[in-house]
Amino acid sequence: MEIKNYSSDSDFILLGISSNPQLQKPLLAIFLIMYLVTVMGNLLIILVIHSDSRLHTPMYFFLSNLSFTDICFTTVIVPKMLANLLSETKAISFVGCLVQMYFFMAFANTDSYLLASMAIDRLVAICNPFHYDMVMNPRHCLLMLLGSCTISHLHSLLRVLLMSRLSFCASHVIKHFFCDTQPVLKLSCSDTSSSQIVVMTETLAVIATPFLCILFSYLRIIIAVLRIPSAAGKWKAFSTCGSHLTVVALFYGSVIYIYFRPLSMYSVVKDRVATVMYTVVTPMLNPFIYSLRNKDMKRGLGKLRDRIHS
Repeated sequence: MEIKNYSSDSDFILLGISSNPQLQKPLLAIFLIMYLVTVMGNLLIILVIHSDSRLHTPMYFFLSNLSFTDICFTTVIVPKMLANLLSETKAISFVGCLVQMYFFMAFANTDSYLLASMAIDRLVAICNPFHYDMVMNPRHCLLMLLGSCTISHLHSLLRVLLMSRLSFCASHVIKHFFCDTQPVLKLSCSDTSSSQIVVMTETLAVIATPFLCILFSYLRIIIAVLRIPSAAGKWKAFSTCGSHLTVVALFYGSVIYIYFRPLSMYSVVKDRVATVMYTVVTPMLNPFIYSLRNKDMKRGLGKLRDRIHS
């Protein structure tokens, strides 16, 4: 098989969600609607938080940044996917593929660290409420945000530099709707064993660290809540975590399924569905989860609506 390095003179072909021509228009309509709902819903969350002074707290600071990251996250993937559904070529340059991979991982990892920051916020609020203002002060929140972004972008840079050193075979069809690590690695004619080890190791470090932080935080929260004598007190304490737990379950359930498996276990169809869950569905559902299950957000939405109508 002829080996070429596609980094300079050739394109990859993104196979997309489905190669069935009859499904292209329905898929285009579905994902266009989902993308518009994602962008408008998350923009609304940001607007509500910034317009209501009572929502200027650490929890909603992280939520507004999570919403902004979700908009960027889906924008890296969905517009190109929509363009490919309208196009017959479905091509993406090697450089374009690496750029998409870089920003996809940067925003995905930032999402992960922001979810961990929100878990820490709930831990301090429930387990150490008298020191909450001191621990979760604006300076500490800003440092947590900057740390999340810095670690995420460094991880993305390392991954892209690793991928840029690979050579690819004559077949350059990526069986996915965007440039993700596993489907691109499967096309390489280089020995990818060392690359797979590096990918698994740094993915474990970057994704598992915030996930374990979330698990530890909620373990501490559960222990603290169980010590509250009244049922009403238990429900009030734990109800503040419901929306966050729902988003964590949706996000990490699909991420762990996709990335914490050997390359040999990669399944095109199953992984596409799982990837859609955390790249498109979860960012779309976040505004609904946080607005429908959160009294503060409902009040903020009501105030914004009244201000618009007045």
